[in-house]
Amino acid sequence: MQIFLARGALALSLVSLPLLTCAQSVGERIYRETCAACHGAGVSNAPRFEDRKAWAKLIKEGQVPLTVDGWVGVRGMPARGGRADLSLEDFARATVWMANAAGAKWQDPDAKMLQAMQAREAKRLQAQKKS
Repeated sequence: MQIFLARGALALSLVSLPLLTCAQSVGERIYRETCAACHGAGVSNAPRFEDRKAWAKLIKEGQVPLTVDGWVGVRGMPARGGRADLSLEDFARATVWMANAAGAKWQDPDAKMLQAMQAREAKRLQAQKKS
């Protein structure tokens, strides 16, 4: 960050400041609005936010499988975290935010990853219909 004095007023150059992306803030917002109700308190054995041990095995599953399994509903977790209006992309961003808080180094999903998630979702839903 650079500080300049312009006509007696303080001016900051924001060029070197890291910028938060909308995706990052969306993930945190979705976590706080939806996921924290269970992941904050560990309801029904939900891995608690920032609990590295609890999240370690889930992170090892991989970003696409973990996200889609949660999206469809798994291990006592309702589909879409119980929020019907949530998009897969926003759900994925919240998953990234929680996993990264527990030690993952995931990126918010790009178009290619979202396609992989949608393909896995279709397979999971097809398998559920057969059950």
